[in-house]
Amino acid sequence: MKKITLFAFASAMLVAPAVNAQEVTYVEDPAQGYIFNNMKDNWFIQGEGGVGVMMSYKDANVKLGKRLAPKADLFIGKWFSPLLGFRFGGHFDQMIGATDARGIGYRTWDTEIFKDGEGRGLMGQKFNRFGITGDILFNLTNWLCGYRPGRFYNATLYAGAAMSWNVYRENAGNGDFKYAGGKEDRDGKRNHDRNFALQAGLLNSFALSKHLDLLLDLRFDMVQEHVDGSGRKTWIEYPSALLGLGYKFGKTEWNAPVVPVCPPVIDQSGLINDLRNKLEGANAKIASLQKQLDDCLNRPCPKAEEKGDAPLATIYYPINVSKIVGVQNDVVNAVAEVMANENSNYKLTGWADNYTGNDQINVRLRKDRVAGVKKALVGKGIADNRLETTINNANLVDYGPKCASLSRAVTIERK
Repeated sequence: MKKITLFAFASAMLVAPAVNAQEVTYVEDPAQGYIFNNMKDNWFIQGEGGVGVMMSYKDANVKLGKRLAPKADLFIGKWFSPLLGFRFGGHFDQMIGATDARGIGYRTWDTEIFKDGEGRGLMGQKFNRFGITGDILFNLTNWLCGYRPGRFYNATLYAGAAMSWNVYRENAGNGDFKYAGGKEDRDGKRNHDRNFALQAGLLNSFALSKHLDLLLDLRFDMVQEHVDGSGRKTWIEYPSALLGLGYKFGKTEWNAPVVPVCPPVIDQSGLINDLRNKLEGANAKIASLQKQLDDCLNRPCPKAEEKGDAPLATIYYPINVSKIVGVQNDVVNAVAEVMANENSNYKLTGWADNYTGNDQINVRLRKDRVAGVKKALVGKGIADNRLETTINNANLVDYGPKCASLSRAVTIERK
């Protein structure tokens, strides 16, 4: 036997226990991307309420506290991925400020007490906006920190557009609400005035439960209006802050691809010394195996002890194999022919050597081997009730690890 063969055998003996002890697990790995959920998943509804303030150069002549006015939104939306989503809904805004457009707006005082920077008189105004709005959502927290189910806080950037219709009173508490602007119809009544707005903001979500969130929405709108000066449409800055609640329907998490995870690697700091020690141990085993081989070649072969009647047949297997292979199929065929011409019953015993593997593996091999032989014999016409199967946890022969292969077998005996 060459030394390289002995070295390979010794290395396998050292490595095998470590390999058997390792187990590969399978987990979802978000680093591999995300599997898009079904269309019915990740829907939500949001309701918000707060205050906004008009910020045009004429509105600035009115104190900030008097310009604060209520604002509310109601949305329904869906997340299409952990990063991107969409929401759509309706909005209400009450807007308070100042204008020099006579006859337009809500006149709060009988006299023009507001003055702009050039000393011209201004009127107070108040009007309401109703409309529809839509936003594209981008989850900033998942983008920067990675997706994590059950996170308490999420920051979401959004941008969108809105379309609205305005109503107002012409005098201080007197008169009916009318649509702002627009053309008059044949009855002398004003039609609705349609305006547009662009908005962007930061939506802060705080998880109260798996499905319920507390919302803080900080928004900045650019609102198209005509009531801020001489009936002309202008763009007005309109910041706002809102509090609300969001409810998430059904499935709220995202699936990730499942990948295998190997056991952790041994500490690298001691890896070199560990390999050196294993190499020295392998060299010692090579020397020991070489000595055992020389001793075995120099002494006569011992006679096998007789253990009663020999079995009818013995089927042998390679290490860690329970399938009948090679010439052993011929042995099974021959045994089946003998059994077909006899009326005896038979005992089939499964064996495995106790020098390799562990108890769990060896018990499985014994059971699988004897079951495989019985199945093959039944398939060749031998009645099932004539075949008794069992296993033996001892070694078939006791000649030591040198002859371990002789214990990897199934024996067939007459009862």
